[in-house]
Amino acid sequence: MKSFDVVVIGGGPGGYVAAIRCAQLGLSTACVESWLNDDNQPVLGGTCLNVGCIPSKALLDSSHHFSFIKHEAKEHGINVAGVAMDVHRMIERKKSIVQTLTQGIAGLFRKNKIEWLKGHGRFISENQIEVRPVGEDGGDAFPVTAKHIIIATGSVPMTIPPAQVDDNLIVDSTGALAFTDVPRRLGVIGAGVIGLELGSVWNRLGAEVVVLEALDDFLAPVDRQLANEAEKLLRKQGLDIRLGAKVTGTGCNNREVTITYEQDEAKQQIVVDKLIVAVGRKPNTQGLGAREVGIELDQRGFIEVDGLCCTTLPNVYAIGDVVRGPMLAHKASEEGVAVAERIAGKPGHINYDAIPWVIYTWPEIAWVGKTEHELKAEGVDYRVGSFPIAASGRARAMGEVDGRIKMISDAHTDRILGVHILGPNASELISEAVVAVEFDGSSEDIARTIHAHPTLAEALHEAALAVDKRSIHF
Repeated sequence: MKSFDVVVIGGGPGGYVAAIRCAQLGLSTACVESWLNDDNQPVLGGTCLNVGCIPSKALLDSSHHFSFIKHEAKEHGINVAGVAMDVHRMIERKKSIVQTLTQGIAGLFRKNKIEWLKGHGRFISENQIEVRPVGEDGGDAFPVTAKHIIIATGSVPMTIPPAQVDDNLIVDSTGALAFTDVPRRLGVIGAGVIGLELGSVWNRLGAEVVVLEALDDFLAPVDRQLANEAEKLLRKQGLDIRLGAKVTGTGCNNREVTITYEQDEAKQQIVVDKLIVAVGRKPNTQGLGAREVGIELDQRGFIEVDGLCCTTLPNVYAIGDVVRGPMLAHKASEEGVAVAERIAGKPGHINYDAIPWVIYTWPEIAWVGKTEHELKAEGVDYRVGSFPIAASGRARAMGEVDGRIKMISDAHTDRILGVHILGPNASELISEAVVAVEFDGSSEDIARTIHAHPTLAEALHEAALAVDKRSIHF
């Protein structure tokens, strides 16, 4: 029987990072991962690298380039005739990127002497896992023992009864990354992160996109001011966003999907060529055998953990999408590092108040900390500084003038409570704000920091100045 200091179940951004950090700290480590690619070959990386974060961003970038060439290049003096999209080539590029990165993780495992157990992991006892091999090699199930076990099995797409995924006309987020051509009419159920990003991809490439969202609020977790601006911009780009639209049924023939929904107490119908179901994700804990060995799960299937990611069993930990908190790859990775360091006797650290969120629409949406409406509800005294992207010289030079940066600080201490960005490259700009929040920085700290000119980051500097009503350029 194989025995290790640590066995990690799951090779996604939480699991593989945890495994690498464990190995770096001198712990004998194995990682159980069962993901099979389109060629039925085992690969690492989990949902994020194979059918999530990375492939979706590859398609977003490709579609953004196409949209720029078709609609905006002329403003820069670039005349392009006969522009056309080769969807097959775009998908092949996406696959190549995924392959490069997954092979890179396998290389990191070899470098760090991590044993990759290619199969499904299931608990036999609190320190023993049964591995059922997958792929062409197959083989009989075998047991593995470990002093410590980290559960990092991620999440899977949620489904709804009125729109059952058939992987043909009705697809989940995975299927939406593999269309072979641009649908003329595309339906999306869910105006969350996944729905808006995937809807944006195919909208830029020419699809008529209708987004049906059951909630009345658009992007409820986002600061209200920025969410309202983002909604207007996405509608202007061509997304038909229908709020308060509850899907009640779907019907398919060989060519199209009829969607029935209720909005404002009236029954409505639309017909689309493809339908994406993007109503969220749920923890991937089925078949893990966790409950059978005494690991406590809540009613939604999340594994119960304490502030140190410890489960109800000693020496068994859980991280990432299977536990409380946001379902974000970088949150999973940081929890993986923190748990590895705690196992090795070090003070692993993660600050849940300094986790950045990003929505990769265009313009992008990013934030860290509290929103203004959350602070109002909590009765916190605060100050706000806001700066429009249109007043940035760098943004003007880029031709990207939509959005704003909003900074919120404590009215008494000036400690930054939240930073919210709607604009180009928001996913990169938010990092400065995250550092400030991590170190309990103030708006004055950023206001006193010299920012290079001309850059988009100057807009964050101006928002910090605006907290004290001394913005220079607005």
